[in-house]
Amino acid sequence: MKTKLAIAVIGFIMIFVLQILFCNKVIIETSKNKIYSQLYELPNIKTALVLGTSKYLINGRENLYFKNRIDRTVQLYKSGKINYIIVSGDNGSSSYDEPTLMKADLVKAGIPSSQIVCDYAGFRTLDSIIRAKVVFGCDEIVIISQKFHLERALYLAERNNMKAFGLKAKDVPYCYNRSGYYREKLARVKAVYDVCFFNKQPKFLGEKINIKNNEVRGLAM
Repeated sequence: MKTKLAIAVIGFIMIFVLQILFCNKVIIETSKNKIYSQLYELPNIKTALVLGTSKYLINGRENLYFKNRIDRTVQLYKSGKINYIIVSGDNGSSSYDEPTLMKADLVKAGIPSSQIVCDYAGFRTLDSIIRAKVVFGCDEIVIISQKFHLERALYLAERNNMKAFGLKAKDVPYCYNRSGYYREKLARVKAVYDVCFFNKQPKFLGEKINIKNNEVRGLAM
């Protein structure tokens, strides 16, 4: 009995590991040659999508993932390669509002408020990507985040028939967020399952928004 249980456990672990390896490979292959490090290499695209994260860590310190994404977005806008910016993140409670904090820092850095649109329903990367297309009308977009995150975001964009490129924000040392490294492996499995098997959709869609003037239009559901 113990032998059968041990074999079953080993089999389960092997299947789980194979899923992680397979999904990781699929996502890396899909995003290959779509992630840019240099601004001059990036095609001119009207709109950038900045993927959200918390501005501060639990210990109250500044989150370098947040800071580096903001810094990279400012560089991109000032290069003249984009006209509009969507800041997409979680606004699940009155005390937690990623998009507003991102927009505030971008404005502080000199980007006109009129060129920035907040997506308050970017609860997951999948939500941010699909909403950029369906709600904000972006079939073509440049996504800003760290490389590990961009790979998954570009996979989701590809699966939703979007022409997307990634611009790398400066990464942070591995020791800064070890647990995040392992969470990303599981997130990639979930991303593949979400689009290939479950046809997952954003938690909220709502009305279309014209990013040129924030004009709200009816959205057929």
